[in-house]
Amino acid sequence: MTNTISIIIPMLNEAENIASVLEHLLENSTAKNIAEIIIVDGGSVDGSEKIVTDFFTTSSKIQLLNAEKGRAIQMNFGAKHATGTILYFLHADSFPPKNFDNLIIHEVTKGNLAGCFRLQFDNNHWWLRLAGWLTQFSWRASRGGDQSQFITKKLFHDIGGYNERFTIYEDNILINELYTRKQFVVIQDKIKTSARLYKKHGVWTLQYHFWTIYVKKWFGASADQLFTYYKKHIS
Repeated sequence: MTNTISIIIPMLNEAENIASVLEHLLENSTAKNIAEIIIVDGGSVDGSEKIVTDFFTTSSKIQLLNAEKGRAIQMNFGAKHATGTILYFLHADSFPPKNFDNLIIHEVTKGNLAGCFRLQFDNNHWWLRLAGWLTQFSWRASRGGDQSQFITKKLFHDIGGYNERFTIYEDNILINELYTRKQFVVIQDKIKTSARLYKKHGVWTLQYHFWTIYVKKWFGASADQLFTYYKKHIS
């Protein structure tokens, strides 16, 4: 079977980034490897949808779907409409490396059915550079949704997709399941992602809140408790 990739991007008010991301994806992949690029909008009001539809004349593979707001809900909805053998979940402010499609397909062909890329922030703060450097290792603590997530459609469905009870932390829930199954690889090429939340809140303040959420989940906090904390301190 020939592997193809369905790229799935959950979107909510991403007018500032989505055009650049779509251009980047088209320019840094081989058309035959991409089944479609599915943008799932959760109710944008900033013109994001118009920017996406303008790309319909550029590529017939770009699709725009609408779903209830919530990253897990949006990504699961995109997965239901995907036709590729591999699902690639990408944030709307992240730019995967050149030939990312070939890199992903190569890993799947070798039997690595899920994984991510190394991370690089678009900011030179020493802590963010260190955080990015640490993502080259296979440690579970170094994982996060900003690194993007590829997974075969079959494995994704076997797991049950993203847990929609989690308004935040849904990436980590899926990653935990993959680590439990010993089915995760880190591709050493780098994905570049926005450090906009760090710029907004301050590096140390935001990192403290992320660590707090991680620890809360470790000690058994519920999905609602995590979201309440996130909404109070970050959102």
